[in-house]
Amino acid sequence: MFTDIAYALGAPPGGGGAAPDGAGAMLSSFLPLILIFVIFYFLLIRPQSKKAKEHRQMLENLKKGDKVITTGGIYGLIEDIDANTVILKVGIRDDVRIKVGRSYIAGLRTGE
Repeated sequence: MFTDIAYALGAPPGGGGAAPDGAGAMLSSFLPLILIFVIFYFLLIRPQSKKAKEHRQMLENLKKGDKVITTGGIYGLIEDIDANTVILKVGIRDDVRIKVGRSYIAGLRTGE
C-alpha cells in the first residue's frame, strides 16, 4: 500500500521531460520575479526618484522674491531665506510673516 503512494508522488518513469534541470530551472523560476521588479522600476521607482530630484533642485534654487506655495496650501512671497528655513510674507497686509521649513515648500507659483 505504501509503495503505491510513493510511486504516485514520484516523477514519471523515464524522466518525462516535465521540468528542466539545473540552471534552466532556476532561471525559469526567477523570471517572473525579475519581470515584476523591472516593471516596478519603470512604473514606480524611476518616476518617483526623478520627481524627488526635481523638487530638491527647486529648493536649492529658491531666492528672495519668489512666489511659492507650501505643502499646507499657504501662498506666500519669500522675504528671507537661509539653509533650513524660509520667511514668507502672506496675506494682504505687509506685516503678516510666517517662518516655515525649507523642505515644506511644495513649488513655485507661476502666472499670478
